[in-house]
Amino acid sequence: MTIGVERPQGGRLVDQFEYGLDAPICLTWELTYACNLACVHCLSSSGRRDPRELSTDECKALVDEFERMQVFYVNIGGGEPTVRPDFWELLDYAVAHHVGVKFSTNGFRITPERAERLAATDYVDVQISLDGATAAVNDAVRGQGTYDAALRAMANLRAAGMKDFKLSVVCTRHNIGQLDEFKAIADTYGAQLRLTRLRPSGRGADVWDELHPLPHQQRELYDWLVANGDQVLTGDSFFHLSAYGPADGSGALPGLNLCGAGRVVCLVDPVGDVYACPFAIHDQFLAGNLREDGGFDTIWKTAPLFLDLRSPQTGGACTSCSAYDSCRGGCMAAKFFTGLPLDGPDPECVKGNSEGTLARDPERPGSSQDHSHTGTVRNAPVPLTLLRTRPVSACDESPLVAG
Repeated sequence: MTIGVERPQGGRLVDQFEYGLDAPICLTWELTYACNLACVHCLSSSGRRDPRELSTDECKALVDEFERMQVFYVNIGGGEPTVRPDFWELLDYAVAHHVGVKFSTNGFRITPERAERLAATDYVDVQISLDGATAAVNDAVRGQGTYDAALRAMANLRAAGMKDFKLSVVCTRHNIGQLDEFKAIADTYGAQLRLTRLRPSGRGADVWDELHPLPHQQRELYDWLVANGDQVLTGDSFFHLSAYGPADGSGALPGLNLCGAGRVVCLVDPVGDVYACPFAIHDQFLAGNLREDGGFDTIWKTAPLFLDLRSPQTGGACTSCSAYDSCRGGCMAAKFFTGLPLDGPDPECVKGNSEGTLARDPERPGSSQDHSHTGTVRNAPVPLTLLRTRPVSACDESPLVAG
């Protein structure tokens, strides 16, 4: 059911979703900003706990709201959610109230005992984060010892008999060449590979120019997803790459190929702030706070920001592009944090349509908040020698020709 605007009759499912739903299909819920790591690309700049974070009772009340709204499942993250003392209590409470949980973890706290507990719990899924198929690549981004911790966690889950948990990878220019190796690691542990896009949000904004894939790697990723997409999840991260396919949209990658911000997804942060997009934690995308604005249901259905996002969008200059029906102008968060207009092309537009604006070095807004560690972190990343050159143009490559 549409919220706030008149939904057109008939048409494609993706067109219907543009007008919003009574409840999000799924939402991201960051339980805490506390984290035992200091990943260089952390989109929420996690590290330190916010003393205002929702209490156990407030979290349970929110789960009750999700149940009433029939939210299918929540993606729980952080920070590292397992460092919250009440994490396991909240996990059990959500499952008991018919709210599925998928939580992301660095794996340090997935002991054999906890793996057995997870394997015996219905309606729960686990994502183990790994950003390099080798320790050298992964630990440069996530921190010393994180590669071994992730593999140890997956071994514990496999030994406990848990099936189809996820191996979650943020794609960077240093790991694009390891896609086959990631798939092999996932297969070894009985996991499903999940690839997601690097966003220039939080600390990710500081390393965006050095870590986001180069144009030829974007093509490599697209071709790999076309060949392997039926076995790999992407969370609709890469719909901007669909412009590499034929103009009729037949080359679109599996998924909605739509920015779902405020329409079918959103984010609840540790202090109860509700944002339109899990990757755009910034005041400009703040819709309200659970404690002040009538609860989640009221915010989702009546927040002016959400109603605006569900209104017909012009698409800006991108509507004149032959690939618009495939990529829909790309990612709102990626555009915002690189200083590009929201109705313009994605910063990684495979047609090269954003290059002129990026060449003028637009002012980047930066993060509204930073929860990073202020002191030494035990599992500190080992810096890579990062490239400082800007990506070359991909606009001279035909999007209709494989190569």
